[in-house]
Amino acid sequence: MTPAQGTTAQNTAQKTAQKTSRKTTRAKADVSAKTAATAASRTPQTAATSTVKQTRPLGHVTFVGVGPGDPALLTLAGRDVLASADAVVVEGPEHDAFLTYCRPGVEVVDGSGTEGSRALKVAARARLVVKTAKSAANVVRLLTGDPFTFSSGAEEAVACKKAGIGFNVVPGVSEVSAVPTYAGIPLTMKGDREVTVVDLAENKLDLTRLQPKQTLVLLNAVEALKDTVAALVEGGFEASTPVAVTVGGTTTAQTSVVGTLETIVMDLRASKVIGEAVIVVGAVVEQRESLSWFETKPLFGWRILVPRTKDQAGPLMDRLRRYGAMPEEVPTISVEPPRNPQQMDKAIRGLVEGRYEWVAFTSVNAVKAVREKFDEYGLDARAFSGLKIAAVGDKTAEAIAAWGIRPDLVPSGEQSAAGLVEDWPPFDEVLDPINRVFLPRADIATETLVAGLTDLGWEVDDVTAYRTVRAAPPPAPTREAIKSGKFDAVVFTSSSTVRNLVGIAGKPHASTVIAVIGPATLKTAEEHGLRVDAMAETPSVEELADALARFGADRRDTMVEAGEPVTRPSERRSGSRRKS
Repeated sequence: MTPAQGTTAQNTAQKTAQKTSRKTTRAKADVSAKTAATAASRTPQTAATSTVKQTRPLGHVTFVGVGPGDPALLTLAGRDVLASADAVVVEGPEHDAFLTYCRPGVEVVDGSGTEGSRALKVAARARLVVKTAKSAANVVRLLTGDPFTFSSGAEEAVACKKAGIGFNVVPGVSEVSAVPTYAGIPLTMKGDREVTVVDLAENKLDLTRLQPKQTLVLLNAVEALKDTVAALVEGGFEASTPVAVTVGGTTTAQTSVVGTLETIVMDLRASKVIGEAVIVVGAVVEQRESLSWFETKPLFGWRILVPRTKDQAGPLMDRLRRYGAMPEEVPTISVEPPRNPQQMDKAIRGLVEGRYEWVAFTSVNAVKAVREKFDEYGLDARAFSGLKIAAVGDKTAEAIAAWGIRPDLVPSGEQSAAGLVEDWPPFDEVLDPINRVFLPRADIATETLVAGLTDLGWEVDDVTAYRTVRAAPPPAPTREAIKSGKFDAVVFTSSSTVRNLVGIAGKPHASTVIAVIGPATLKTAEEHGLRVDAMAETPSVEELADALARFGADRRDTMVEAGEPVTRPSERRSGSRRKS
C-alpha cells in the first residue's frame, strides 16, 4: 500500500467515525429533549417554580378626604374609590359611616390608637399605611377634611413614596371653608378679600405680626383662646372685632358662639360649649345674622325618637337629618314570618290556579311577604296575569311597581283601609267572573277592609302574611330619656309603634312633640293619652318628617316674633302630661 492509499483509507475511516458520532449525539439529544418535555408536561408548576421566583407587588394607596363631619360631604370620587377598596385605614368611629360604601369583607384597619405628639402620631400612621399597602393591593386611607390641608396626608404620602408604593389623592372639603359656611359666615366678601389660616396646635406663632384688616381662621385655638385674643389685640386688632366659635361644625350637633375679641372668652365659658372648634375673626362674622342657614333649620338640634322596625328606619331618619334633626332609632317591632305558613302556601296556589279576582296589598311588608313566597315557588310577576291589584297607598304602590306591576286601584282620597273601601267597586255577577279577594296582611291588622269588602259583596281570604312582634325594651338610659322629656319629638309610623313603645318604654313626657303618620295612628295615640301635634297629610315617612318640620318652623317663628330665645321642646317643661 502506498502512502497515498494509506492516507485515503485513514480519511475515510475518520469521516465514518465522525458521522457515527454525530448520529449518536443527535440521538442522545433527542432522548434528552423528549425526557425533558415529558417531565415538563407532568409537573409544569414545579418546573416553573424552580426557575422563576414569584414576588408579590406592592399595593397602592388612595388618600381620601371625607370632609369635616357631615357624611354627605364625601365626594363622588371618594365614594367610588371606597367601592373598590381591599383595605381601609380609618382614624376612629367618626369614619364608620363611610364604610357602607365598601364591598362586603373589606379589611378595616384602625389607625386611631397612637398616643403622644402630632409628629409621633403621623409617623406611626405612616408606618401603618405602608404596612397595610404591602399586604393589600388596593388601600384607601380616610382622612378628616382634606388630605393635604392641615392634615397628615402629605407626610403619609411621602412615606409611601420612600417605600416605593404608588398613591393617589382624592381631595376633600376642608374644615377651613366648610365649617364657617355651615355657620353662615362667608370668608370673603366685597371689601374683605384677605384670609389667613393659622393652626395653633403645636407651633408657637407670633400673632402680633398679623395684619388687623383681614379675616382670620384659627384652628386648635380653644385651649389657648385667652392668650390668642390678647396677642391679637396687642397686634392691632380692635377689641370690638367680631368673633365666632363653632364646635361640631357641619353636623347636627353644631353650635356657634358669637362675640367680640373682648367678650368671646367669657361668652364661650357661659355657653358651656366644649370641643374642638373653628374660630373666625373679622367683620365677615357680622353676616351670620342674615346668612345662617344650617342652625336655623326647623328641627335643628332636635333629638327625635324613631320607633320603627330596624330595616325601615333609614328613609325617615335621612329625611329628619335633612331638617337638622338628630334622630335615634329604637326598634319596637320586628317583622316575622307567620307561625303557620300553610295558609299563605294555600293562598299562593289559589292565586296561580285562578281562585281570585283581586289581590289587595295594605303595606310594603305585605308586598315583600308575597314576593318572598313567589321566589320560594319559582314564580314571578306573570303569576298576577288576569288579576286586579289594589294598593292601600302610594308607598305600597311603589313597592308593587318595583315588581313591574301597575296597581289597578289606589285610594283617590285618604290613603288607608277606609279610603280603599271608599273606591272599591261592588261585586257584579255579570262583570266579575270571580267574587273572591286575596288579602295578605299583618296578624294584628284592623278589620276595616275585610268588613268593607264583605259589605260590597266580596268574599275575602284574610291571610296572615307576616307577624309583628314586640321588640325587647330599649336600654335604661333611653327609657329614662323618653319618660323625662329628653327627646324633643317622637314620630309614630303606625298604631303598632304607639302600642309597642308605650308597652316597652312608657309614655313620652308631656313636653315631647308627637307626630303621627295618619288618622288611624292618631286615634291610637289619643287612646294612649297622647296629644298629637303634627300629622302627615299623606301616609308616607317622608311626609311625616315634612309635617314635623312644618310644626317646628311654626314654633320657631312664634318664638322669634315674640322676641323669645329659640329653644327646643326638651328645654321647656310643661309640668303635666299631655291629654287627648
